[in-house]
Amino acid sequence: MQVRPDLSWCKSREAGFVWLGQAGFWIETGQHRILIDPYLSDSLARKYVGKKHPHKRMMQAPCTARDLPRPDIVLVTHAHTDHMDPDTLGPLFERFPDLPFVVPSSRLAEARARIGKQANLIGVDADEELEPISELSLKVFPAAHEELATDSDGRHLFLGYGMMSGGLRFYHSGDTIPFDGLLERVDAFGADLVMLPVNGRDETRLKDGVPGNMTFAEALYLARGSAVFVPHHWGMFSFNTESSEKLIEASKTYDEPSIIVPQCGVKLAIHN
Repeated sequence: MQVRPDLSWCKSREAGFVWLGQAGFWIETGQHRILIDPYLSDSLARKYVGKKHPHKRMMQAPCTARDLPRPDIVLVTHAHTDHMDPDTLGPLFERFPDLPFVVPSSRLAEARARIGKQANLIGVDADEELEPISELSLKVFPAAHEELATDSDGRHLFLGYGMMSGGLRFYHSGDTIPFDGLLERVDAFGADLVMLPVNGRDETRLKDGVPGNMTFAEALYLARGSAVFVPHHWGMFSFNTESSEKLIEASKTYDEPSIIVPQCGVKLAIHN
């Protein structure tokens, strides 16, 4: 017997988004299909088997890279494997050799090794704006995964993306904590919908090599100027998550912004 995932959500062109788990999203704008930070494999579980943090999935991937239709573009925020996963991005490149992958310029070599030597990679850095790709405009934001880190050439290691398509504005922060200048950048961009990490941070995780992100309260404050706030980076690994009960309770408490707690693999429609 073969059990196949229900992929009806990615066959419709109706505007909406699907959380793929962790920081991964499939976004339909009605004009474009955008794939961000997909982690659809068990590569980390294999890497960390027998370790203190075995990286076993708490939720099943809604599909595999072999199941997805062709997105118009793939955005990668940084080189941690749950965001730049060779077992997800590599098969996508094999299926769609011309597919553009937007990656940090500071991690081009790593991206080529993980995605494919001949992959169509577009290297970007913070505060750049890409020329519209089939009327999809992208603005690149800096991110601070515990720190606002750069390489020897001053290029940022961690990024976020602002997307403008079909009259809609989305902001995906990547992995980040609050830092000077972020709030002003996000306010100026004026996103309708923001996707922010909520797994928090602490010294214990950092000592174990697990850099942290915003707390729920910090993310909520950053999202205050947007209509919709979607929390991500929770529910995947037991040692690095936020309580789903807390998120669901908060979604009932706040009206502005509207907090949408996504279910992995379930499409949520967007009405402009």
